[in-house]
Amino acid sequence: MKNPLALLRWLSLASFLLIPSLGVAETAPYITTVDKISAGDTAWMLTSTALVLLMTIPGLALFYSGMVRKKNILATALQSFAICALITVVWVVIGYSLAFTPSTPYLGGFSRLFLDGMTFDKVQGLISVSHVAPTIPESVLVMFQLTFAIITPALITGAFAERMKFSALAVFMVLWSVLVYSPVAHWVWEPTGWLAAMGALDFAGGTVVHINAGAAGLVCAFMLGKRQGYGREPFFPNNLAYTLMGASLLWVGWFGFNAGSALAADGRAGMAMLVTQVAAATGTLGWLFVEWILRGRVSLLGACSGAVAGLVAITPASGFVEVKGALFIGAAAGFCCYWGATGLKRWLGADDSLDVFGIHGIGGIVGALLTGVFATKQLSGVDASLMTQAIGAFTTLLYSVVMSWIILLLIDWTIGLRVEPEHELTGLDLSQHGEQVP
Repeated sequence: MKNPLALLRWLSLASFLLIPSLGVAETAPYITTVDKISAGDTAWMLTSTALVLLMTIPGLALFYSGMVRKKNILATALQSFAICALITVVWVVIGYSLAFTPSTPYLGGFSRLFLDGMTFDKVQGLISVSHVAPTIPESVLVMFQLTFAIITPALITGAFAERMKFSALAVFMVLWSVLVYSPVAHWVWEPTGWLAAMGALDFAGGTVVHINAGAAGLVCAFMLGKRQGYGREPFFPNNLAYTLMGASLLWVGWFGFNAGSALAADGRAGMAMLVTQVAAATGTLGWLFVEWILRGRVSLLGACSGAVAGLVAITPASGFVEVKGALFIGAAAGFCCYWGATGLKRWLGADDSLDVFGIHGIGGIVGALLTGVFATKQLSGVDASLMTQAIGAFTTLLYSVVMSWIILLLIDWTIGLRVEPEHELTGLDLSQHGEQVP
């Protein structure tokens, strides 16, 4: 067989025939006529895609680079930028196919390897669409989901800021995207995935993105060890104005993240946008209230952290809850994530540099569980179950922890994870990239 893509598809199909308890036949490409595409849905999804990409570059790059020390600003910003490029290639080569094609309950197949079969024929008026989103071109769905695949590993970088080799980071992100992100996305968002079939609700990524990244970040923090001087000397953020600008871009971009996950310009998208704003506000106020009670003051960093906590927690619930639920979810996230970034962090003893687990891991868990409490059948179309939500959240947590540990261990045995001690003291900007902020 001369076509290697066809060979891979035949091998994939053969493997599932050999294991009938796991597999279902892959569907053929869904080709429709151009006139059946919704212009309104497509326009909204193109806008949402740009908003979500804005969350990583420049949003997350600014958010994280403002919190590290001056000698690591450029390295931290470069990590988000480089991941954007790296995961783009991984996603179109294999990630999308593994995540969004029906094959087994646990992993997709190879029918979209290198996006093979994705069609647009202007002459005949034909276009391919996904069974996940039949009113928009498949290319738009690929790009929208790509922005999620980019920001998820980019979030992890905050946990090991200021001490990981760039080469190790690149290898880790490629392997993690293929072996962890794509399978979990398939479990939850592909209708044949086992968690989707069970009824687990995750509208925009509380489990797939935030619990997944938070768990991986915690493992990274343990595997790389603490930064030199951690706990003995203060590590002051270099520029919290950058962090505020980054948090603001994240807040605005999150409307594409959540409202875009409706995959249509409809009432659910409108409700998702509204509850996203409400939860971000109550998350901010909840965090600031705890700061004021415990410390007698409020802080800019606390406000930014609380807003992100509220946004994280509303993410799985955004298409399923009304405003009353959003008020509670955001406030609960502000309280719980404050504890996650302070008390829990001290108890765990991990140097999670920028509180990836404390905010994204804990916020994701809070949001996933409270989705089971506050989801309404009028919006979701199904009966929510707290038990099912817990299974989805903690299975993802465990899977991400185990797989991340295995990947990091293999990298440590081969090329090593951490920069040399003298390079860490110099700063990653100069030692890893030969650049520095004057």
